[in-house]
Amino acid sequence: MIWVDSSLDELGFVSRGKSRHRPRDAAHLYGGQYPFVQTGDVKHAGLYLYEYSQTYSEAGLAQSKLWPAGTLCITIAANIADTAILGIDACFPDSVIGFIPDLTKTNARYIKYLFDAELKLKYRQFTQGAAQDNLSQGKLLSIRFRIPQDVEDQERIADFISAYDELIENNSRRIELLVQSVRLLYREWFVYLRFPGHEHVENINGIPEGWKLLAVKDCCSQVSYGYTASSTIEKVGPKLLRITDIVPSCINWESVPYCEIGEKEKDKYKLALGDVVVARTGATVGYAKRISSVEEDVVYASYLVKFKPDPEIVDDLILGVFMESNEYKEYVKANAGGAAQPNANAQVLGGAKLLVPAKKIQEQFRVYCTESFELKRNLERQNAMLTKARDLLLPRLMNGDITV
Repeated sequence: MIWVDSSLDELGFVSRGKSRHRPRDAAHLYGGQYPFVQTGDVKHAGLYLYEYSQTYSEAGLAQSKLWPAGTLCITIAANIADTAILGIDACFPDSVIGFIPDLTKTNARYIKYLFDAELKLKYRQFTQGAAQDNLSQGKLLSIRFRIPQDVEDQERIADFISAYDELIENNSRRIELLVQSVRLLYREWFVYLRFPGHEHVENINGIPEGWKLLAVKDCCSQVSYGYTASSTIEKVGPKLLRITDIVPSCINWESVPYCEIGEKEKDKYKLALGDVVVARTGATVGYAKRISSVEEDVVYASYLVKFKPDPEIVDDLILGVFMESNEYKEYVKANAGGAAQPNANAQVLGGAKLLVPAKKIQEQFRVYCTESFELKRNLERQNAMLTKARDLLLPRLMNGDITV
């Protein structure tokens, strides 16, 4: 295999995204049919990016640019050098650089894997020390790297690694289907009120007898803000769960960093099974995750709020499904303060109301959902093992130590 030195612009078209209008958050730019991908969407994507948090209107598109599916997105602000390949046509701002490969020289999958294996770390080291990390297009193009000269060799390497990503993606789709089935059951029982035996239960002002309409905070024994600390990949203490870790459909515990914390504070901020954590600031305000598995000590960061369900009032499965729902996110966003940087305090996050069913119905819901949640946990463990194996192989494949 022959290896050659190259830079990104020698292998295809490179340009920053466009978002020319000021202010950037002008309402008329949003809400249309054109996907608008941001740095967080790139970070949380897998190999391909299909999901996005905002859309542009015709006015938004006019001051931006629609990039074709197959473009490699590279973040240059906020989270440096994260990458994903567009699975759809989409716009993105100037905090993201687009790379469209010359297919006679390379392909997007190979370059994405090269970033994962070595370039991401190089670029992040390149930007450290500034008041705010950022990566200019000039800096992006200044680093040279080795790649196989033959595109077929690149394809074989990318195909080998993609096999892992495809298994992970298949498992992720199965996880999402399991989650959707639980949400549909929740909606059927607790929104449409077609729960087992509903025909024989009297409704009083629209609420089944024995049920209660309660605010989230009134269903919990504890509501508290998280711990302020710097994170590190070094194992210096417990895991530190952050907003960025709870946005994806599943928490990837392998990628959650660690933090230093005293024993007394660790006990105060420690997460337990069934706890629900919610993002209280930023574009992902209102995103929540129920802690369904904990394999080592975990504390939660300061921009999260923890809600500990009171088992005497509500089953944590019911509270978790409610707080992870789109309806809960929309409630929080509608009541959050701040325009450019939405934020919500514990009072707002805990103010959403849900129907709390009678104990017997809560127990039946847990029985119905147990198999789905067990399968979900098993698939998450499989994905964690696949990701670990992929990440061990990746650098050795990309530098030629292993040939395929």
